[in-house]
Amino acid sequence: MAGYIAEFFGYRAEDKSEIALQTAFKQQCPFLSGPCTKILSRDRTPSGVCAIRQKTKDSPDVICCPIRIYADDYKMLRIVSQKAFGQSLGLYAGRAAVEKAKIDGGAIAVFGHGWGGELRLPQRKGTGSYFVDWVLARLNEKGELVEFTAIEVQTIDTTGNYRDARTALLANRKITQDTVGLNWENVSKRIIPQLVYKGQVLQREELCRTGLFFVCPKAVYDRVINRLGGKEKIPRFPPQPASIHFLAYDYQSSSETHDGVIRPLDVLEEHCTTVYKVQEAFSALDLPEENVYRDSIRKSLYGNES
Repeated sequence: MAGYIAEFFGYRAEDKSEIALQTAFKQQCPFLSGPCTKILSRDRTPSGVCAIRQKTKDSPDVICCPIRIYADDYKMLRIVSQKAFGQSLGLYAGRAAVEKAKIDGGAIAVFGHGWGGELRLPQRKGTGSYFVDWVLARLNEKGELVEFTAIEVQTIDTTGNYRDARTALLANRKITQDTVGLNWENVSKRIIPQLVYKGQVLQREELCRTGLFFVCPKAVYDRVINRLGGKEKIPRFPPQPASIHFLAYDYQSSSETHDGVIRPLDVLEEHCTTVYKVQEAFSALDLPEENVYRDSIRKSLYGNES
């Protein structure tokens, strides 16, 4: 498998503007306004790789760093908050939201990624975890907890290596092919079972009225939906405690690309269903015709002879 680095320290790999070059030179993440936290395991240097493009024709740029999803001052959180609670309220880190709610007539307390600290959930017995990436909690004008929703964010893991391609970009902004690929196998093995389990946990929460939001790049969204057999296998339902709300959050298709400008992200597609429909679709077996092993063995042994 072969691919290219599509986005480097926040800017298109083709972008040779002064700000793109300086951001890469300083190894800064423009979405965190600080050092890149995506670290290469071999020598602990910042990766800077936000998105990957495969060598195949018409392959899209696929976001591979979760921090990229938090562009435009965590715009994604504001979008989900509006969809979950039906109103625009200020977002504040954890406990700070209590006093803000009393002043503003309501507020959203945010837990996750350094905003409000990690929630102290009890440890689950056995394997697995019900921790989610984000929790948005709506507080009323008295600062009292009224309801909350949860968000799981998933980009795509990479396979192979992009070290040479990264070196070429740092040296002279040259786009070079490398062995990097996209680990689609994780879509089936890890992502969907986690969504089912966490969705079931959240359904039992009396204040979680809109279930779980799953935010991912469009390419990951398409793979998950296809793995579940298409939207007809997971019919649309209105938001409810047992919901899994899929959001394809990716590069705006209509936006023009200019050097020195970070490409904006937005919701390209969404689909709300229930955890039970996802579980049912994931467990359904799409079996081949009978005797495929026998016929393959015979073909290997005897060629096309019957």
